[in-house]
Amino acid sequence: MKKIIISMIFALLAVCPSAMAQSTKTDTDIAATAADSAQQKQPAATAAAADTAAAKAMATDEDFGEDAMMDAEETNGLHKQLKTKFIEGNATFMSIVALALVLGLAFCIERIIYLTLSEINAKKFMADIDAYIQRGDIEGAKELCRNTRGPVASICFQGLLRIKESLDDIERSIISYGAVQTSNLERGCTWITLFIQIAPSLGFLGTVIGMVMSFDQIQQAGDISATIVASGMKVALITTIFGIIVAVVLQLFYNYILSKIEHITSQMEESAITLLDAITKYKQERS
Repeated sequence: MKKIIISMIFALLAVCPSAMAQSTKTDTDIAATAADSAQQKQPAATAAAADTAAAKAMATDEDFGEDAMMDAEETNGLHKQLKTKFIEGNATFMSIVALALVLGLAFCIERIIYLTLSEINAKKFMADIDAYIQRGDIEGAKELCRNTRGPVASICFQGLLRIKESLDDIERSIISYGAVQTSNLERGCTWITLFIQIAPSLGFLGTVIGMVMSFDQIQQAGDISATIVASGMKVALITTIFGIIVAVVLQLFYNYILSKIEHITSQMEESAITLLDAITKYKQERS
């Protein structure tokens, strides 16, 4: 019995190390398998993240491209719409309205350039003229007037030319020459007012013609159709709209021109008064 128990114990002792070794081997294999799986998953995750970033970048580029295309389409669409409306509004009358706009803007630009060049620092100029006169250097004052542009200098030059005459004659000469300079400032403004008035008139003329076209089409069709009436009314309204727009644009420029003319005219009046005062002092000192 003892021999049997001892043999069984030795058998168990022999089996346990092998089982433990096998268990250890199994655990090692499991750990290795898990490590391999983790290593395989990590590149896959990295690749998936890279693919996601690339997809986002492509989506952003596509959105940007779509926005640019939409902006370009809107710009082209506005240009095409204006062109279409211009043609739909009876090209003959629309061309006349466009011509009125171009000619009116040409006169406005010419006046703005002329008036801008006519403006000077009148206060500083008159202070220099007064200093020349008080020193008795009349020729120096005349030379300063010759070298200065604008109606203010021209008026002062005319007054200095007659400095030896009476004050009444000098004042009369300044007033007369001032009227000439004022008319030069206002030259071309009548044409601007003409185009301001003619543009909406042409639009209304297109309206009347559009209505006549509508009635002619109704008469030819022998029936009142909404489509026929709408086509004629559309032509009429488009010409009226463009005529009013042209008149509004030219009116804005015209008011700006008038403001500059008023400013220069006030400078001329103030300068004339200052010149007469300086000449009066000069004559009193010489008398």
